[in-house]
Amino acid sequence: MRLVPRALALVPRSLTGGLRLAGLVVLAVLAAVALAGCGGGTANASPVATSTVDLPRSYKFAPTAITVSAGTTVTWTNDDNFTHSVQFLDGGLPNTPMVMSPGQQTTFTFAAPGTYHYQCSFHPQNMQGVVVVTGPGASSGAGAPAASSP
Repeated sequence: MRLVPRALALVPRSLTGGLRLAGLVVLAVLAAVALAGCGGGTANASPVATSTVDLPRSYKFAPTAITVSAGTTVTWTNDDNFTHSVQFLDGGLPNTPMVMSPGQQTTFTFAAPGTYHYQCSFHPQNMQGVVVVTGPGASSGAGAPAASSP
């Protein structure tokens, strides 16, 4: 004997399969919406005018996209419990990761206008960022690491 919920007992059997399908569609849409909110996309983030980037306890750069004028020194501060880095991905900038232990900072001076992408070399799947540099270049080079302070 098959037990049928009282609400479905009044619905013809030919429609119950459609109700199940509709329920699955609703669940699939809700799952897609929930997953879309989990992305850490940096490419679509609107740049924030700041020269400081925080690495909070969540494997991310905050903000993920910043904008500065040429000649500005950007400071990244590792407030996480794990070691992270800033590694530039675009040509013309140093590719060697600037490693920060918990509580440390690293800095870089952006001399020329452009869009510069970076990642944490230890967690590239989660931690990505971009610096948009505006204005005339302060020198012929793209930039240089500034003195880092612990």
